[in-house]
Amino acid sequence: MSKLIAEERTIVVPGEKLATGMEYLPGNGAFREGDDIYSCQLGLVNVSGRFVKVIPLTGKYNPREGDIIIGKISDVSFGMWFVNIGCAYLACLNVREVPEFIDKGADLSNYYDFNEVIIAQVIKVVRSKDINLTLKGQGLRKINGGKIIEVTPSKVPRIIGKQGSMISMIKEHTKCNIVVGQNGNIWIKGDNVENEVKATEVILKIENESHTHGLTDTIKKALEEGIENGL
Repeated sequence: MSKLIAEERTIVVPGEKLATGMEYLPGNGAFREGDDIYSCQLGLVNVSGRFVKVIPLTGKYNPREGDIIIGKISDVSFGMWFVNIGCAYLACLNVREVPEFIDKGADLSNYYDFNEVIIAQVIKVVRSKDINLTLKGQGLRKINGGKIIEVTPSKVPRIIGKQGSMISMIKEHTKCNIVVGQNGNIWIKGDNVENEVKATEVILKIENESHTHGLTDTIKKALEEGIENGL
């Protein structure tokens, strides 16, 4: 008889039993031994259909094709830029993957310079070392103004919410333009500093309390209290 032992969003440690029986399948962060499924890392239990996963509480960003990321130009080379995206290796942005037409031999720093921040998409990952980016796509661009905050990459799904519900609520209440990168970098730009500060506080609150139940109601209340106080 199959049975789910660890409840959704509970914190588990490596080796802790999550489920028993063949009806459940191990997802990321879990493994099977005989009829049982165990955690292989410290994290939060997530059950999606038959799959039992463990979302890590901490850890570096692990790039995947299709991810939207926020990164910083760290070096300029012949025909490409190298971008820090918060993982063990720098990502590569080839001159062919930017929307501008660039003449051969042009100084690439005139287009994207050191320490400038971009919103890009991961288009290729080879063994986590060869990471290629593109700026050809809707919303992909160089960032001007606003602020960047960093959160634990594994908390990004909680910050975004189901079908974008959580981040949409934050945008609506703070009137800020917010882009959440899968690598844990978040860009916030509001009409004033006060709105940016409120959005930052709420996002960091989600990160710190991501394992708690009723988080959506908690965040909604925090946002409404901010509005009552003039934000």
